[in-house]
Amino acid sequence: MLADAATDSGGTRSGTATATPQANPQATAHVTGTALAAVVTVPAAMAVAPLLPVVPTGFAARCTRALLSPWSRLSLLLVLLAGAASTVLLFHPQRLLSDGWPPQLGGAMAALVFAAAYGLCSVAFVPRPLLNLAAGALFGSQLGTGAALAGTVLGAGISFGLGRVLGQEALRPLLRGRWLKAADGQLSRHGFRSMMAARLFPGLPFWGVNYCAAVSRMRWTPFLLATALGSIPNTAAYVVAGARASSPTSPAFLIAMACIALPALGGAVVAWRKRHHLRAQ
Repeated sequence: MLADAATDSGGTRSGTATATPQANPQATAHVTGTALAAVVTVPAAMAVAPLLPVVPTGFAARCTRALLSPWSRLSLLLVLLAGAASTVLLFHPQRLLSDGWPPQLGGAMAALVFAAAYGLCSVAFVPRPLLNLAAGALFGSQLGTGAALAGTVLGAGISFGLGRVLGQEALRPLLRGRWLKAADGQLSRHGFRSMMAARLFPGLPFWGVNYCAAVSRMRWTPFLLATALGSIPNTAAYVVAGARASSPTSPAFLIAMACIALPALGGAVVAWRKRHHLRAQ
């Protein structure tokens, strides 16, 4: 009996020992699968959560969006241009022709400072012929031409950048007329050729061409390159006229005046002949 009990007890222990490993794999697999799912799911959620954009709310966010809106930037551009024009009217840059350049500056340094002042004045709507004459009177034909061309490119770049950053987004939706769409398409598709023609054609306002190009989709490189090349004839003619103004009967002065007058006369003739075509459009 003790042997049977021992046998039964041993059999029970052995049966229990053998039955337990058969039941544990399923539970272990279930637990392992759950743990793996948790391991896979939790990091994915943790990885996706930080990528969600955080939208600022509140009064400060609304003020920021209002200040960065296209019309706010356009208003800032108009305020800057009005302030620049008012400053020019107060300081009278035409005094350069009568008073000359500050005596403490001379040579190349004076030309560099004049080029920087030229660029800022051209942004503030100072007529370029006046600045070109001053360059010739102050620095002569060669150095004056270099300073005037550098100032021309600098002023055009500043105007283009201001118009592109502060005015393009607000003004492009207003390009609805036939002429405006045609001009925008021409400047956007044929930037270098269009800008070269605008610089060579007399009578077009320098600042107006700059801001029209800024509103279009013209790129920086063709704009600046065409401005530099297209401005050479007219700029050089005015600079030479300013340098030779003391001897108005000299050949150089007469040739310079002819280079100024003939393109202006040709532009007037072309505009007169094209008037019917423009009206028909």
